[in-house]
Amino acid sequence: MLWNLKPQARAYRYVGHKDVVTSVQFSPHGNLLASASRDRTVRLWIPDKRGKSSEFKAHTAPVRSVDFSADGQFLVTASEDKSIKVWNMYRQRFLYSLYRHTHWVRCAKFSPDGRLIVSCSEDKTVKIWDTSNKQCVNNFSDTVGFANYVDFNPSGTCIVSAGSDHTVKIWDIRVNKLLQHYQVHNGGVNCISFHPSGNYLLTASSDGTLKVLDLLEGRLIYTLQGHMGPVFTVSFSKSGELFSSGGADTQVLLWKTNFDTLHCKDLNKRNLKRLHFDSPPHLLDVYPRIPHPHQGKIETIEINPKLEVTDLQISSPPVVDILSFDSTTTTETTVRTMPVRGEEICGFFLNPSLTSPECSPATVKKKTEDMSDLPSESPRSVPLAVTDALEHIMEQLHVLTQTVSILEQRLTLTEDKLKDCLENQRKLFSAIQQRS
Repeated sequence: MLWNLKPQARAYRYVGHKDVVTSVQFSPHGNLLASASRDRTVRLWIPDKRGKSSEFKAHTAPVRSVDFSADGQFLVTASEDKSIKVWNMYRQRFLYSLYRHTHWVRCAKFSPDGRLIVSCSEDKTVKIWDTSNKQCVNNFSDTVGFANYVDFNPSGTCIVSAGSDHTVKIWDIRVNKLLQHYQVHNGGVNCISFHPSGNYLLTASSDGTLKVLDLLEGRLIYTLQGHMGPVFTVSFSKSGELFSSGGADTQVLLWKTNFDTLHCKDLNKRNLKRLHFDSPPHLLDVYPRIPHPHQGKIETIEINPKLEVTDLQISSPPVVDILSFDSTTTTETTVRTMPVRGEEICGFFLNPSLTSPECSPATVKKKTEDMSDLPSESPRSVPLAVTDALEHIMEQLHVLTQTVSILEQRLTLTEDKLKDCLENQRKLFSAIQQRS
């Protein structure tokens, strides 16, 4: 569902997944929306009034997370089939899989420069992958719980994990050292989000609270209470002025920050001017470098906005339902409910790149009238049974294509390993001959 942030709440609901939606993310340019679901598929949506989508099928179990690379060229997905898959967005095709986890993979994220991928699994490990050679280059293990969520800091020098053991841990991936260890929640930590400056960290927990951590001072500064029940997700806006949270109480809360008086670019400039006495590299590092087991004695500010925040939930909010089909099987979409004015649809998508040429002022009214005249079911020139059979065949062909791609990747890896073995044997044989 896409929401506008005006006082009169309205939403656009895109229908296509057949089970619970577990993760969504906009592409960096905002022209695509990726979603993961327990129906084992990943969908790419065009966030406009037509709601076309492409369906990716390669995972054999529920998909837990999706994440775009910073340039928008690639998408990484994590699944309960113990694999991580990378997709090409321009060609919309599967590229390769990463297999080293021995249990469900809960989250996978690209580094800011796109060279690395970090993933966490219920096998109690956090792994870092090199996207150039598709190898696991680092591994962090937990002895108590597993990480529910993991991400890079904005500079890409550290990773942070949200643990089911109520902890938040930050590692420096250049020296493989645990920098900070926060124990501030009374329940599992489900999600984290970095402020664009990298100086603050938001955490969402099953104990029903949000926490704001000051990473430069290494302390908890705010405890936010607003949700009735576990909080599952939290995210900063790109500017850092706002952040949102969502929980089991079916609410989305929007918060305004008051600890970012300086723009994140100004903060980064200040960080660049800092003098360090440790051995390099440590530019834009997270300080201090020691673990921080927080006790209950530390004073923090608790905020409970229940009595101060306007509740925008109404009994019948205006929702536009857009039923979408896989673009590989059909090019038509059926709109079940349209608002009265077409201008409101186009006005919702403020980014010009998201708005199709059809939304020009001269054609909006005409298009709206045309779409309002659409019957509930489009007339078919082909019998329904034949259409269903063709769609089923195309789905099977899509699965076969993905399977062949996976086999090609594995065959390439086998050939590379065989080549390395032959090279090692040749060197060993040469060494033996020289000795004799």
